[in-house]
Amino acid sequence: MVEKAKIIWVYAITALFLIINFYLVLEKDFYWFFLLPVVLIVLYYYLVSLDKVILLITFLTPLAVNISDLEMGLGISLPTEPLMFAVVVLFLANLIFNKKYERQIGQHPVSYIIYLSLFWMFLTTLTSELPLVSLKYLLARIWFVVPFYFIAAMVFRDMKNIKRFYWLYISGLLIVIIYTLIQHASYGFEEEAGHWVMSPFYNDHTAYGAALAIFFPVVVGFLFYPDLSKAIKVLNVFILAIFTIAVIFSYGRAAWISIVISFVVFMIVMMRIKFYWLVITGAILLGIFFSFQHQILDRLEKNKQDSSANFIEHVQSIANISSDASNLERINRWQAAIRLFTDRPVFGWGPGTYQFVYSPYQRSKEKTIISTNLGDQGNAHSEYLGPLAEMGLIGMLIVLVLFSVIIYTGLKVYKNGNKEVKFLSLMSTLGLITYISHGFLNNFLDTDKLSVPFWGFAAIIVALDVYHTHQHPKQIEKEKR
Repeated sequence: MVEKAKIIWVYAITALFLIINFYLVLEKDFYWFFLLPVVLIVLYYYLVSLDKVILLITFLTPLAVNISDLEMGLGISLPTEPLMFAVVVLFLANLIFNKKYERQIGQHPVSYIIYLSLFWMFLTTLTSELPLVSLKYLLARIWFVVPFYFIAAMVFRDMKNIKRFYWLYISGLLIVIIYTLIQHASYGFEEEAGHWVMSPFYNDHTAYGAALAIFFPVVVGFLFYPDLSKAIKVLNVFILAIFTIAVIFSYGRAAWISIVISFVVFMIVMMRIKFYWLVITGAILLGIFFSFQHQILDRLEKNKQDSSANFIEHVQSIANISSDASNLERINRWQAAIRLFTDRPVFGWGPGTYQFVYSPYQRSKEKTIISTNLGDQGNAHSEYLGPLAEMGLIGMLIVLVLFSVIIYTGLKVYKNGNKEVKFLSLMSTLGLITYISHGFLNNFLDTDKLSVPFWGFAAIIVALDVYHTHQHPKQIEKEKR
């Protein structure tokens, strides 16, 4: 009788749900009520299995759509940012009432630098030129860092979740890639169309290219990953081919450069070149540059090759600082950022404010055909000069220290780990190197599209360092049980 009653209740609730939906659709033209079961399932997992929520957000991130036509630039990415915010609320509530967090993660050197970063961001928000903009920026950073570093690091105690994280983001990104290539094909794969055909999922080709680049070492790494079946490796060959095509037709020169740099780092790691040799080589190259800087700059200024649909010409345009509008606009933004820093060197203008304050700091001789007098067309195009202008010298130094410590930890884990740990740490470290090198030309850590993989990769490295480097695997399994 009890089972029969349950079945009756299921049918009754289902019928009621359908009746309400048909009424709302036919009479009110309202379709969103169909999502109620999905919402209830997600709420259930928020309460019983937060790791699955983290993995769900990971898959949705490449597919999220940014709603940015709000006042003062207070846009939001749907559905991911509200989901992240809910995770933060639950995390903080658990921290307040249970006063528990994994000590080894909380006391890791990377974590301490993140604390310092958030603290300095809070201070510079108090002194910001636009406090509301800076507050939103700070909150966004918190709801990126908490789910995908502090919580994800514990989720990645199980190495299976690391691979799930990789593949869920890659799966979502593959959907975007296929959509983008179909759109792009309809325009004959023109270079100009390649700047926007990934919309509405990515704002432009630079962010899209950065996302492709950060996962490129991961896709390559899985070709050689231990103990994978031949069928999986064959599938991965196809995925790598799709990624390669997508990278080429993204026309993202910064993405191309970052992949080359990650390959160079890979070769250095494989050849076990000592750090002091790298320092000596770097010092020699810097010496050569400063000794012949006038000749080098003169040669670069003679390069008139603009962006092109021709691959060779597009590569040549990377060094064009005389007529390529994209390159010149970056220089314009960098110059404006340095002038902003000169005016406020200690606390800066406030996190996230660059795009609203840089306009008066442009010089007419440095402007390009894509410059704007309103100064409302994006950020400083640098993960280093942006913080310099917005949070002063200390802000930029914190970014440099954070990047350095994460990479150092990744290479240390690679050196000390077993075969699987070596693969995972090197894939994540090389992925982060693509972003860190990409950061000289663009900055995307204020968006979910790149913050999720960046903080996720950092969490993977820290989790491997804490859980999988110093202990025997059997001991880890025992602790998990």
